[in-house]
Amino acid sequence: MNVMETKSKKQTPENFVKDVRRKARRLFTSEQKILIVMEAIRGETSVAEICRKYGIHQTQFYKWNKQFLEAGKKRLAGDTTREATSDEVADLRKENQRLKEMVADLMLRYDIVKKSLSILE
Repeated sequence: MNVMETKSKKQTPENFVKDVRRKARRLFTSEQKILIVMEAIRGETSVAEICRKYGIHQTQFYKWNKQFLEAGKKRLAGDTTREATSDEVADLRKENQRLKEMVADLMLRYDIVKKSLSILE
């Protein structure tokens, strides 16, 4: 097989589509996003260079940068987000109500038993 045959095999439409999809699927973890934004904040390299380095579009970078700064602003203002989701909070409230009702029921039973014992004395 010569070089021309190798190039033609690599550039089939299927391979091209797979390459595009592979590149489009690239996901960054939150830690990676923070490191990229922090690298730009340091100011040692330009945003354009950082975006080329990590293969991201500048609009994506600025979106991450805005999210990073907003999160920091909220945190410094004391506005902390809950760790639980809305559904979890609703479930916890229901459980709390159920437990309060159980305690009330047990207290009623305790009072009834206490009164019945005092009558026997």
